[in-house]
Amino acid sequence: MPSHAFSPSPDAACGLTTRSYAREVRAATRTGQFVDHTSGLASDYVQVNLAILSQALATDFQRYCDLNPRACPVLGVSEPGSPSLPALGPDIDIRTDAPRYVVWRDGVKVAEPTDLGAYWQDDLVTFAIGCSFSFEHALLADGIRLRHMDEGRNVAMYRTNRLTEPSGNFRGPMVVSMRPMKAADAIRAIQITSRLPQVHGAPVHLGDPAIIGIQDLAKPDYGDAVEVRPDEIPVFWACGVTPQAAIAAARPAFCITHAPGHMLVTDLLNRDLVTA
Repeated sequence: MPSHAFSPSPDAACGLTTRSYAREVRAATRTGQFVDHTSGLASDYVQVNLAILSQALATDFQRYCDLNPRACPVLGVSEPGSPSLPALGPDIDIRTDAPRYVVWRDGVKVAEPTDLGAYWQDDLVTFAIGCSFSFEHALLADGIRLRHMDEGRNVAMYRTNRLTEPSGNFRGPMVVSMRPMKAADAIRAIQITSRLPQVHGAPVHLGDPAIIGIQDLAKPDYGDAVEVRPDEIPVFWACGVTPQAAIAAARPAFCITHAPGHMLVTDLLNRDLVTA
């Protein structure tokens, strides 16, 4: 956990930056003053994807994550009905602290609220899943530029032809995030992210997107497209949006996820996730 005492800056709500504390981001989100994607924010801190399901589905979903750790590395699980994740931040409230959510009924998106007060139920279990936004800090610290950040965009994400291992009714394609890089940067990125297995680890594919079933990089399934220049190759990492594809396939009567790119920022530090 961070050792400093929290002291919000005067512009925490509207001037969030890479230097923001995690609690600044959550405070601005909780009050509805920040509802944008979290790419590039509070870069010292771990960001997580969210999957919120009924207790009756939690065992199958936990096993789905265990079977697919590259796409679904679980960093925390709540108690049934609790909106707290104390291991990730003592003041976290799942109902308010992500900028935007997706509410699903029978596998269909029915709402994208910025607050879950009207949707919360007493049997819900929250899974916090590692996010590639965390390893981006390590890439930036090594001097690797990330175009979506330079352009103020959400990262591009694509459904692939690689199927995940099923558990119960949870199944579906692996979703990947893509960052264009020069070859030397891609090699270094592999070395850096392989030491971060709790936030997706090393890339799952480099180069020709058609090999993994992506026909047009200009048309991501989630997020924003970015240019891949002639001297660059697209580099693909497993993505925490993968559970949304599995949830769509499982068609649960009710569940909630984060909106792609709109993560929960935790008090965990990215540097503490690095393995030897």
